[in-house]
Amino acid sequence: MSFTRLAFLSVLALRVSLAHYTFPDLIVNGTVTSDWQYVRETANHYTNDPVTDVTSDAIRCYELDSTSAGAAGIATVAAGSTVGFKPNIDLYHPGYLSAYMSPADPAANSDDAGLGSTWFKIWEANPQYSPETGMTFPTQNEDQFTFTIPAATPSGQYLLRGEQIALHVASSVGGAQFYLGCAQINVVNGGNGTPGPTVAFPGAYSATDPGILINIYALPAGYTGYQAPGPAVWSG
Repeated sequence: MSFTRLAFLSVLALRVSLAHYTFPDLIVNGTVTSDWQYVRETANHYTNDPVTDVTSDAIRCYELDSTSAGAAGIATVAAGSTVGFKPNIDLYHPGYLSAYMSPADPAANSDDAGLGSTWFKIWEANPQYSPETGMTFPTQNEDQFTFTIPAATPSGQYLLRGEQIALHVASSVGGAQFYLGCAQINVVNGGNGTPGPTVAFPGAYSATDPGILINIYALPAGYTGYQAPGPAVWSG
């Protein structure tokens, strides 16, 4: 192989890698924390590669290994606060964004937190659709995504899971790309709400859910709009 072709392939591989991303930084009331300070370090922290198997344990928090939980701190967040995630590059891919929480038992920095059917959705940003414009993605190329911890969320320690389902190659089973991270938080000044419905990861998604298996470039006849996977949003 010539040097020129080798250099071209290296640049191409770099560009593909740079089109992927991680969610290393938690945002609390406008303040961006440092990489992996409160977010469990993910297995793609070097490669940026996504999760593609919704039945794998990686779909929960994508931890690097068993040290990820203990190495990250626990951020104090008041119920009703604006929080979010900042990726290491802009959200290059078109897709669907969501945020989930799970009570953390016995603590947010425990490997046992979030293992059951304990996750509830608190926010989502759907692709938009109209017959005139087709499908559009308002969050594409954004450099962060933020949302509110519902004021009715009970006080206590939680995992906060941010996720983008990238849909640019989602026309075949296993094509959708899941970018995600879990922050460890302690909610204070909480309310008396009962979050739900709850789901488990893995288990919340099927590879053939219409919001996961979809050709965004050739929508079917009679298409009426994006169907988000997972449970309904709990807003308190």
